[in-house]
Amino acid sequence: MIRVVLVDDQPLIRTGIRALLDAEDDIEVVAEGANGSEGVALAVEHLPDIVLMDVQMPEMDGIEATRQIANDDRLADVHVVMLTNYGLDEYVFNSLRAGASGFVVKDTEPADLLQALRVTMRGDALLSPAVTRRLISEFVARPADLLPAAHLGLLTNREREVVALVAHGLSNDEIAERMVVSPMTAKTHVSRAMTKLGARDRAQLVVFAYQSGLVAPRTA
Repeated sequence: MIRVVLVDDQPLIRTGIRALLDAEDDIEVVAEGANGSEGVALAVEHLPDIVLMDVQMPEMDGIEATRQIANDDRLADVHVVMLTNYGLDEYVFNSLRAGASGFVVKDTEPADLLQALRVTMRGDALLSPAVTRRLISEFVARPADLLPAAHLGLLTNREREVVALVAHGLSNDEIAERMVVSPMTAKTHVSRAMTKLGARDRAQLVVFAYQSGLVAPRTA
């Protein structure tokens, strides 16, 4: 069972999403909040698997709430998925940097939202990978944001290759096929890279790949 805390300042949005999620046998909405402060408190209280978090909210926005959740050791197993009205939104990228596992746009198809939550639980691939790559390409490669090249030295050549493939949106199975290894071996490489870089999840691996220059942003 995937336990979800839903945080959005619009009651109508919450009602619609809750009805969608509660209709699924493997997903349960355990609590609702109307701003970031409530979202953090509810995450501490319920220890959900996922906090589905709106970006722009009163009192405390979703980015600050995500940062607080990501920095709270008690919530190490809680994943934050951001909800946004726009596919290309700097606020969304900032939320990824704050520790979000990914994001979905509010006008996504219901089946895609459900799949996004299940994908997040598997830790297998980024949410909305094509949009995520466009977003990161637009915002991540600013010169002031580049990480020191020394960070790459923490990784083996194989791990660098894996991180680059993660940044291109490949799942573990796709990485395994590309590298001609077993899915378990691919997963092990991903996990080791995350551990070495202190990355909370695959989304942060993507951020690292672009910021370090391991992967170049698209120019068109």
